[in-house]
Amino acid sequence: MIFILEEVRAGGLLLGLAVGDALGAPLEGLPPQAVTVREMRGGGIHGLPPGSLTDDTLQAAAVARSLVACRGFAPGDLTRRLLEGYLRHPDLFGPTSAGVFTLLLQGVPPEQAPARVHRIRGGSRSNGAVMRGLPLALMFTPPALDVASLACSRITHHDPVAGTCSLAVNRMAADLARGMPREQALLRAVAACPPGEVREILSRWDAIEPVASLDAVTLTHCAVRVFLEAESFEEAVVRAVNLGGDTDTAGAVTGALAGACWGIRAIPERWLDALRDGPALLDLARDLWLASRPA
Repeated sequence: MIFILEEVRAGGLLLGLAVGDALGAPLEGLPPQAVTVREMRGGGIHGLPPGSLTDDTLQAAAVARSLVACRGFAPGDLTRRLLEGYLRHPDLFGPTSAGVFTLLLQGVPPEQAPARVHRIRGGSRSNGAVMRGLPLALMFTPPALDVASLACSRITHHDPVAGTCSLAVNRMAADLARGMPREQALLRAVAACPPGEVREILSRWDAIEPVASLDAVTLTHCAVRVFLEAESFEEAVVRAVNLGGDTDTAGAVTGALAGACWGIRAIPERWLDALRDGPALLDLARDLWLASRPA
C-alpha cells in the first residue's frame, strides 16, 4: 500500500507543478488579481492557449526524462535536454537560463557559462533552478538529493543561494511524497540549509508576507508559506497564482509541494482535463517513480 501511495504522490508532484504553471502563466507579470482566477485561461505575455505550459514544466520534465533515461543525475545529458527545450521555445525561458544557453550555443564551455552570465547580469539568484529541480525529489533521498539539487542548479545558476533554495524545496517535497507531515517536512528542510538567508527566512515563514518574485529566496518562501497555510491543493494553487508577479513559477512550486503532499487525486479533475500534455506527464511521473525503486 505504501508503494501505491508514493506513486500517487509522485504523480501529484509533477502534475501539480504543471497545473500550477498553466494556471499562473496567463497572469505572469500582472498585479494581484482583483477577481480571483480559478480556471484555466489563455493569453498573458506569451499569448498561450488555455492549459499551456511554460519553461517551468518544460525544464522540470527535462530533468525527469534525464533521470529516467540515465537512471540518475547526469549533468551532460540534462544540459543537452535543457538546451533542446530552449531551442524549441526560447521565448519562454527566464533571463539567467536563457543567457547560459545562448553562451553554450556560442561555444562557451558548460562549466564557464553560468559564471559569465552571473558577471554580465550582476547576479544569478533567480528562481529557475528552484522550479526545475523538483523531480529530483522523486529519485533521491539525502544526502544524494542534496548533491543532485546543488549540481542541477549550477547548470545555469552560479549563485549558491539559488542552489540552497532548490535543496530546501526538494528536501521538503521528498519528505512530503513519502508521507511526512507538512510541519515536520519543513523543519527537516530548514535544518538541511546551511546558516544564512534561506534558513533564516524559512524559519520565520509565517512572519513574512508571500511575494511571487523572480528572486529565488523570495519565491521559495512564497510557495512554502502559501502551501503550509492551505487546506487543499486547489486553495494553495489558486492563492499562489493570484498574487501577481511571477505567477507561473509561484503556481508551479506551490503545486508541486501540494501535489506531493495530497497526491494526484487532490488535483481538481477540471484542471487536469484542461492541461495540455497531461497524460504524457502522468506517464513520465510513473516512469520516474519506477526508476527510483530499488532494483
